[in-house]
Amino acid sequence: MSRTKARAALLQELEDAMRRSSAQGVLYGQTVANVAGIANSDLECMDILYLEGRVTAGRLAEVTGLTTGAITGVVDRLEKAGLVRRERDEKDRRKVFIAVVPEAIAGLGQYYVPMQQAMENVCNGYSDEELRLLLRFSNEAYKGTLAATEALKALLDTPPEKRPDLKLKKRPRRT
Repeated sequence: MSRTKARAALLQELEDAMRRSSAQGVLYGQTVANVAGIANSDLECMDILYLEGRVTAGRLAEVTGLTTGAITGVVDRLEKAGLVRRERDEKDRRKVFIAVVPEAIAGLGQYYVPMQQAMENVCNGYSDEELRLLLRFSNEAYKGTLAATEALKALLDTPPEKRPDLKLKKRPRRT
């Protein structure tokens, strides 16, 4: 196999592995959401709130790509479930922040222990240098996913008759 074909096959294998991992992560999250009694998309918003910290509904809409109206529904459901609370800004009472309820995070966190343990076991097989490479890759992949999401939104905002005819690349598979 030529070097070009070998690289294409390797890229396909990496893409397949990432897709499998991503799909399994979604299924894991869905299981946690089911136990928590909330929608998977609401759980994803919770995760963003946990990572971002206290944010406004506008910021949560910006980060998720959801409309502010949709975010209001998400926050209402999460608040009703006792997972988040609305907090007024001390300096500007018109401004409202969405914050996670720490006790609720502790309750949900128990369902992530098996995932955390599994990932620790995986990471134990890598050197610090390899982990730095994986971290760099993960951060760059995140940025790539953000760019792809924006490109998809732009595509969907284009009238169907003016959209380009996009086709997935066919890559050879390693045998």
